[in-house]
Amino acid sequence: MLKINDISYSVEGRLLLEHATAIIPAGHKVGVVGRNGTGKTTLFRLIRGELGLEGGSITLPRQARIGGVAQEVPGNEVSLLDTVLAADLERAALMKEAERATDAARISDIQTRLADIDAWSAEARASSILRGLGFDSKKQQMPCSAFSGGWRMRVALAAVLFSQPDVLLLDEPTNYLDLEGALWLENYLLKYPHTVLIVSHDRGLLNRSVSTILHLEDKKLHLYGGGYDTFAKTRAARLAAAESEAKKQETRRAHLQSYVDRFRYKADKARQAQSRLKAIARLEPITRPQEAALRRFSFPTPEELSPPILRIENGTAGYGETTVLTRLDLRIDQDDRIALLGQNGQGKSTLAKLISGRLKPMAGQLVQSSKLRIGYFAQHQVDELYVDETPIDHVRRLRPSKTPAQLRAILGGFGIGAEQAETLVGRLSGGQKARLSLLLATIDAPHLLILDEPTNHLDIESREALVGPDRLFWSCNFGQS
Repeated sequence: MLKINDISYSVEGRLLLEHATAIIPAGHKVGVVGRNGTGKTTLFRLIRGELGLEGGSITLPRQARIGGVAQEVPGNEVSLLDTVLAADLERAALMKEAERATDAARISDIQTRLADIDAWSAEARASSILRGLGFDSKKQQMPCSAFSGGWRMRVALAAVLFSQPDVLLLDEPTNYLDLEGALWLENYLLKYPHTVLIVSHDRGLLNRSVSTILHLEDKKLHLYGGGYDTFAKTRAARLAAAESEAKKQETRRAHLQSYVDRFRYKADKARQAQSRLKAIARLEPITRPQEAALRRFSFPTPEELSPPILRIENGTAGYGETTVLTRLDLRIDQDDRIALLGQNGQGKSTLAKLISGRLKPMAGQLVQSSKLRIGYFAQHQVDELYVDETPIDHVRRLRPSKTPAQLRAILGGFGIGAEQAETLVGRLSGGQKARLSLLLATIDAPHLLILDEPTNHLDIESREALVGPDRLFWSCNFGQS
């Protein structure tokens, strides 16, 4: 059982968690949700003990193992299969000891323990996990150095799944998985024998793979039974009830205050007025849970251009002497909405870079309207941002004539509040960076908007707010919309 008891934690003087409490029974599958910047990743770091609490406590059973994907595996010459096998530290240590042990009693103990932890089937289990995440038998024997960072993140995920910690913490694991890998992970988590906490903005995963939702809101933790859709309905009912009670209280307060204002200075009514003042003081404020400030993204509308706005004929694209895409024939009109699907490494991002002008064709012809403006949201949005500047600095560079109030209003239209506007980008959450990147990609009213993995790191409310822009070329793994 994971007990989170009355914890508090702040970042740079801003409270993220205040007297927050939750109890997670052993074996439960829990989806951790909340608006971008509310502290979901911070909560995981507190559970792992990487950050010190300012108050309260987090307790687990003695000797319980906590595991998560902190970073990608190193690009070394160790094979993928051996990298995953090494993640089970006890098995690896026992196997090494078995090679050099000479004492008969100790050899017996080692073999008994290896049998208890099912060590002899370990290679098959590790191979099965790697296969589910997109690595066939040939790739499993290749060194980690042969794969890019995104693929090595999959290996890191495979390693922690293989090690089967008692508490598994997964922070947006589907961000670097394709559709097949994400579906495989959903099924794997359903059968996982221990406790799982997963931060995710994937509504499908949160409906199919968890039985409880832990919601971070107003610096508190709230547990809801069921998947995400059940949570959404329950929370909506709670919001409506709180709003109704708050309105009733406001009406009651106004009625009492009206009496006080009319009669407090009249001698024959002074006692009654004083009584009503005390009644007003006794009214406990009813806290309204924070509603999503961002209902939709405000994309500016460009002028109309004659079709087609872009055309590729017999195109070839790649990097250096490496060809990634060939025989490209594509026409894009201004009213098109296009979802680009495909497994990782098949060239989706390459095509997005080609269309955006960030990559020149190796062969063939690319023709576009002379007045065409293209907005581009990078798959790794931090690459397009200055981490040592604030969001308001980024917008000021593009709109130098705007006043500070106008710049904040532009940021507010994308859900970046007053506090975040003056915070260094390097300290923002992944979702806040994604919102800033979307703002920068659309601020000049592009005719063609290219979004490469746009929903990574966006909370569910922001994902739903993103749906429906009029002009969109969308490159993604899951086909989310």
